[in-house]
Amino acid sequence: MEEHKQRVIQEYVPGKQLTLAHVIANPDPVLYTKLGIEQRSAIGILTLTPTETAIIAADIATKAADVGIGYLDRFTGSLVLTGEVAAVEMAIAAVNVFLLEKLKFSTAPITRS
Repeated sequence: MEEHKQRVIQEYVPGKQLTLAHVIANPDPVLYTKLGIEQRSAIGILTLTPTETAIIAADIATKAADVGIGYLDRFTGSLVLTGEVAAVEMAIAAVNVFLLEKLKFSTAPITRS
């Protein structure tokens, strides 16, 4: 009897989502050194898919509050913001609102440590 093998094809289809929205208030100065960024009061970290959305998020964040871009990677969807704690939180909140309302993304709650 001939055995038929079943083939399974898997494909990665990223969702439209902001998976991490975190603020590190008053980070240890060693973090700035390790990240190679200018020391400020707070660090904001976002992770997005599709990964190119990090570019849009950076634009929204810098227009919404006085924050700097510490790191942006369109290949991993990582965005690091720096600035005063309130400004970083305001920038991340603006990104969340824009992605949810305009691009119909799933968003993440803003967490803080």
